[in-house]
Formats: sequence, structure tokens, C-alpha cells
Amino acid sequence: MFSEFAFSIFEQSIKEYHKKDDVYQDFTNPYPKDEVAHLLYRKNWIDTVQWHYEDIIRDPQITPAAALDLKRKIDASNQDRTDLVEYIDSYFLKKYQSVEIKSNATINTESPAWAIDRLSILALKIYHMREEVARTDATPEHIEKCRTKLNILLEQKKDLSNAIDQLLKDIEEGNKYMKVYKQMKMYNDEELNPVLRSGSNTSNGA
Repeated sequence: MFSEFAFSIFEQSIKEYHKKDDVYQDFTNPYPKDEVAHLLYRKNWIDTVQWHYEDIIRDPQITPAAALDLKRKIDASNQDRTDLVEYIDSYFLKKYQSVEIKSNATINTESPAWAIDRLSILALKIYHMREEVARTDATPEHIEKCRTKLNILLEQKKDLSNAIDQLLKDIEEGNKYMKVYKQMKMYNDEELNPVLRSGSNTSNGA
């Protein structure tokens, strides 16, 4: 099943990141560029780094300058994340381009890649909740609460994985069809963000 394949790659990426556990470490993709595994590994690495950006920026002792720098890194990461989702959807569009769509076929509320995006984030939640359950410096109450949450996350993983695999099966059989909309983000576009459009005047206090 594709969900199992994807989740195993997400786990591999998370495990590799935590060998150094450093948001500034070098990134190396172990998969060839022409394989979907390459996209999945890169996608989760982006999510993993951003997960830790989000931890760091919540440090109450962080300086305003460091927080601003991190905020810009998070913005860039969000754009990279969106780009990777679109690349993964392009893979599926190409894979299923010759499928004969049935006359009563319907469109899904989200594309396969956006569902896989949720699975990538879920892999991170499971990894870190398992860390909490394994802590030796936490109270029994904390560990029990985290164990309960972990069980819920594992159930969620099962449900989401089944939904992804069913969606791909429906697309493959022509019962569903893909229609992907590019993310038309406006805040990074100098023509669409009024602050960027008039940036020179804003910076001069005009």
C-alpha cells in the first residue's frame, strides 16, 4: 500500500534528522530524483525541520532578531512544503493520466498529496509522542496522558492510511478523478502583497 511505503520513508527521514537534531544540519536525499521516494523524503525533512523551528521560536528567552530570522525561515519552509505537495500531486497526475474516468466519477475534497502531507505531520507527532512516553524524568501522570494521546495518534494513522489508499484505488479505477489547484499564495508575491509592493515607501517611513 502506498501509505505504508510513504510512512516508512517519513520515519527514515525523521530518524536521520534526529541523529544530529540540528535545524542547520546539511540535507542529503538518499533516493534518486526520478523516484517518488525522493519527493517523500524531502517533504518530510522540510516538515521535520519546521517542527523544530516552531519549538525554537517559542523559547521565551529568544531575542527579537532571532525570532524574526526564524519567522522568515518558517515562511520559506511553508513555501517549500507547498511546492513539494504540488510535485507529489504531479507524480500522481502523470501516473493516472491514462485512466478512463467513469461518467459518475467524483472529485475528492483534497488531493492525494495533501492527504500525504497530513500523514507526514502525523509521523512527526507519533515520533515525538513516543519520546514523551519513554521519558524517565517525567511524572507517571504525564507519561500516562501521553500514552493515551499516542494511542489516539496511532488510530488516526490507521484511518488516514486507509483513506489515502482507498482514494488512490478509486482514482486508479476511475471512480474518482484528480483536479489539482495550485496554491495561489499572495503574501510572497510583490504584485499581490501591498506591503511588498510599496516596500520602499514603508521602509522609509513614508
